[in-house]
Formats: sequence, structure tokens, C-alpha cells
Amino acid sequence: MPIFITQGRYTQSAMKGMVGKPEDRAEPTRQLFERAGGRLLSYYITFGEYDFLVIAEAPNETAMLGVLATVGAGGGVSDLKTTLAVTSAQAKEAFAAAGKSASKFRSAGQS
Repeated sequence: MPIFITQGRYTQSAMKGMVGKPEDRAEPTRQLFERAGGRLLSYYITFGEYDFLVIAEAPNETAMLGVLATVGAGGGVSDLKTTLAVTSAQAKEAFAAAGKSASKFRSAGQS
């Protein structure tokens, strides 16, 4: 299954609510991914530009988009940024495929 890394920020109202009634968001996040046919691998609270980082598997991009739409529509998070991650073995396969077609490709503006 594809692996997705998502970072985001909690809204002010979400922070206020969690300060008033602390909660661990990993469990509801795990359940959301499972309903989408995926699996939560890691959930972290982070310092810096983003408040959290989620690493998860989803069956495909459509399932991941559904998860992101659900989370975004809830109003508790903002500025979601998601990256598709590939393993080094998958990258090796891609580089091998690129090597086979590179000699037949001409870059823009090149003779």
C-alpha cells in the first residue's frame, strides 16, 4: 500500500478544546484510516511550522483524499500538506526504468 506523510496545524478552537479537555488524537486517526482501508503507522505532535505529523498507509490516492477531506471538513485542522513516500526499493525500480528510457528522451530546448 502507498505510504503518505501528512503534516498539519490545529486550529485555535481545536487547541482551546484540547487544553480544556486533553485527548490523544492517535486513536481517532487510526480508526479513520482503518475505515478507509488503510493503516496508521505513526502519529506525532511536532514543534515548528506544523503541529502534527502522520505517517499512514492508504490503499490508493482516492482513499487518502477521502481521509484528508474528512479531516479538513471537521474544522479542527488547517494547512494540511501530504507527501507520497516510496521505499528505496521502489525508487531503485523507478531509476532502472528511467535508465531504460533516458537515451530516447530529449529535454526541452535541447538538440
